[in-house]
Amino acid sequence: MAWLEMWLPPAGEGVSAGLFLDVADAAAHGALLAAMPGCSASFGVPRRRRQPGFLSMTMSVKGGRGFVPGQVGLLATGEEKGAEAEALVAGRGVDGLMVVETDGKLAEEKEAHSGAGAMNTTKHLWSGAVAAMVSRTVVAPLERLKLEYIVRGEQRNLFELIQVIAASEGLKGFWKGNFVNILRTAPFKAVNFYAYDTYRKQLLKWSGNEETTNFERFIAGASAGVTATIMCIPMDTIRTKMVAPGGEALGGVIGVARHMIQTEGLFSLYKGLVPSLISMAPSGAVFYGVYDILKAAYLHSPEGKRRISMMKQQGQEANALDQLELGTVRTLLYGAIAGCCAEAATYPFEVVRRQLQLQVKATKMNALATCLKIVDQGGVPALYVGLIPSLLQVLPSASISYFVYELMKIVLKVE
Repeated sequence: MAWLEMWLPPAGEGVSAGLFLDVADAAAHGALLAAMPGCSASFGVPRRRRQPGFLSMTMSVKGGRGFVPGQVGLLATGEEKGAEAEALVAGRGVDGLMVVETDGKLAEEKEAHSGAGAMNTTKHLWSGAVAAMVSRTVVAPLERLKLEYIVRGEQRNLFELIQVIAASEGLKGFWKGNFVNILRTAPFKAVNFYAYDTYRKQLLKWSGNEETTNFERFIAGASAGVTATIMCIPMDTIRTKMVAPGGEALGGVIGVARHMIQTEGLFSLYKGLVPSLISMAPSGAVFYGVYDILKAAYLHSPEGKRRISMMKQQGQEANALDQLELGTVRTLLYGAIAGCCAEAATYPFEVVRRQLQLQVKATKMNALATCLKIVDQGGVPALYVGLIPSLLQVLPSASISYFVYELMKIVLKVE
């Protein structure tokens, strides 16, 4: 039975505190506390001694030793109390309370904890990166078709375009630019997934709620989208330039990057950053918000509660697929729904961003002027050109990416 939980400051700081102890055990408890290195205690006796009450004690702790928080257990005999006091004097642990003798040992523990945190972060990022690699490779042909409509202004219908690409470039033509796409999306998804989980947990910590609210989910998703966009947009610009007319003549990734920097400057790699941020903030909010809302609704349902109970009973004996909270089908389905909602809500920004990335310095326009030009030339439907192949691409991409991400977190044992 625990009677005291201590939270003491790191070495070099001091603190004073007051305690009320049961009179029956106050002497033993006070002796135990006073025996701690760097502690001093004084006692005050209650005025009404005949009535059961508490003994007051003041304690001060001075710097020189660090303490790790823990609980001290109530001992049965005086001999055991004496043994605990001796252990404290020697700087050993007592029933979960560990006294760190030197700053060096405390530093080593902090370093070990920091190393474990860094490893967990790395595994978290790799989970998102692998999810992007798998999903993008699967849907690369649909991504190619979408870019043909947005970048090249393709007017043929979908089936005619498929026949043209197959006849002129062969089967590998549908995966044109996929390597560059992976170089772009792998770090983007890694940062995006990790940032969302980090922001969501931090918001939950600040709010003090037991569960994340929908508003917090949307804020975390928007912030994650902005973070990933700022870090990864140069690769997206390079890839768009490569698939544009004349992009093949510039060479690979390095060739395109060198040409853009030499002719238009370093900041040309950040073309379309403003509309990208404007689109990715709501896109991330909708994508992660919708998925988490659907997930929370299922986990709070009777069926979801039964599944969680069954998973707890199986423990580590269950395989990775069985450890998915939503199961395989629901993870894929909810990911697809979230992806489609996000894509439909923000697709016009995607069209404007692609057009901005293709502009040269001599005819460069801002985002609003580019949007008005697109509407003037093709009307409002021009802002949604290529939406159908884009949704066909997002359906499997979003579902596979979320499925692989959740699965990789289990396989890599991400905390």
